[in-house]
Amino acid sequence: MALLLREVMLTLDEDETLLPARVAGELGLSPRAVRQLDIVRCGIDARQKKRILRVYTVRFETDDEEMLLARHKNNPRLSRTRDQEMLHIRRIDRRHRVLVAGMGPAGLFAALYLARAGVEVTLVERGRPVESRVKDVRRFRSGGIFDPVSNIQFGEGGAGTFSDGKLTTRVKHPWNHFVLQTLVDFGADPDILRQAKPHVGTDRLRLVLIRFRQELLSLGVDIRYETRLSGLDLQGAVIQAGLLDGGEEVPCDSLVLATGHSARDTYDMLQRAGVVLESKPFAVGVRVEHPAELINRIQYGKLFASRLPAADYALTWNDPESGRGIYSFCMCPGGEVVVASSEPGGMVVNGMSPRRRDGAFSNSALVVSVRQEDFGSPDPLAGVRFQQCWERAAFLAGGGNYCAPAQNLLAFLVGGSGPLDSSCRPGVRAADLREVLPAFVVDGLRRALPHFERRMRGFVTREATLVGVETRTSAPVRISRRENGEAVAQIGLYPVGEGAGYAGGIMSAALDGLRTAEQIIQKTARDRSSG
Repeated sequence: MALLLREVMLTLDEDETLLPARVAGELGLSPRAVRQLDIVRCGIDARQKKRILRVYTVRFETDDEEMLLARHKNNPRLSRTRDQEMLHIRRIDRRHRVLVAGMGPAGLFAALYLARAGVEVTLVERGRPVESRVKDVRRFRSGGIFDPVSNIQFGEGGAGTFSDGKLTTRVKHPWNHFVLQTLVDFGADPDILRQAKPHVGTDRLRLVLIRFRQELLSLGVDIRYETRLSGLDLQGAVIQAGLLDGGEEVPCDSLVLATGHSARDTYDMLQRAGVVLESKPFAVGVRVEHPAELINRIQYGKLFASRLPAADYALTWNDPESGRGIYSFCMCPGGEVVVASSEPGGMVVNGMSPRRRDGAFSNSALVVSVRQEDFGSPDPLAGVRFQQCWERAAFLAGGGNYCAPAQNLLAFLVGGSGPLDSSCRPGVRAADLREVLPAFVVDGLRRALPHFERRMRGFVTREATLVGVETRTSAPVRISRRENGEAVAQIGLYPVGEGAGYAGGIMSAALDGLRTAEQIIQKTARDRSSG
């Protein structure tokens, strides 16, 4: 057995070799009694700017651990380690064909599980391989040449490929470690296994995806790019095949639908096919961009700002006047604002960071919650149309050439004008953001900004730029499914991940893909035993 001790503190100048002595001192042990110490988690505590600390959770062994636990029974930071629930993939001994649509984290991890279980997997992706996709995105960012097939939303890896690669999640699941370890096995930095807020970085994610693909190919997965799921072949309510562009049918016993939150034509197809959809709330706003050095000073203070990694932040405020939540989202330290359009004539922005997070700017979404009644229609796809309306307005306000409409933060708040310093490419264009956002979003942001300034002195500044619009915070649609993972009206159809409305980031989408794959294997095994 081993023990865990949380909140073990070191100053920035103290070496990690001091951890055994620090643990021993806190628990009244001899330093030699602390053995086999491993760092489980490491983070930064910057609440006191004059004394910033590194905070550790450590695993260690010692003599008579039961006696030590009894002696410190009132110490909530000390506990036994729990046996890690490992992911055990059971192989099936019957032929089962699965079509997986989408190569984001949900689709990739579902395909990996299924292939290792011995399932016959066909994996289709409407976009291109990551090597081609990087070139397409680079061409777009340098010259505004938009490609509806290959862009920041569509292609191998999904939208997360051009993001910060954040791996934080509120979902506490024993398989989290499997996801992280898999990413490390495929080339992510091993530090993600111990970071309190792990991230891969968009530059490292590309290598991870190539190695992920190589593993899937070695397992016999049939991978097809530039291939869009365009229809469902149903016999009654039972899935028989997936229909692809060009009229090809891929027979399947199960179809994993992992197409992401921006495949709007897929939502239209599903609605026509009788799949039960429901609209769901999401959030809309802008990207706010500050000099990274400024955010570092605000968060760490002048004394330590240059000695620590690029700082992040999280801001929330509930507007008592409207009852809406207003918050920061997907914060990218030392990163860039990117144009993440997926349709011609639409403008949407997102953020991304490289592994080193060493860019000159830091950015985050600032968004206001959107309710279903804001959509103006009971149609399940009304939220999609709501997004499109404001994305088209933003495209026109940006000049119609994929430059993003932008406004100085102080000018947005109190009027006037100001500089537009932004990393966004192909560029930004000065605009009045009232023209590209719903009035309740504009009002909410204006009421929230003074509260955010009180939380982070210096946040509201002439040095900050607002870039619009951020509309893809989460899917505006949920594809209804049963407890066994199948769609409520179709047998063998498994909606998963962000696009299905059941995840909100790389980790939660990957976990949803794994859970769905397990449900398919369990159902297949039950069908065999009952047959």
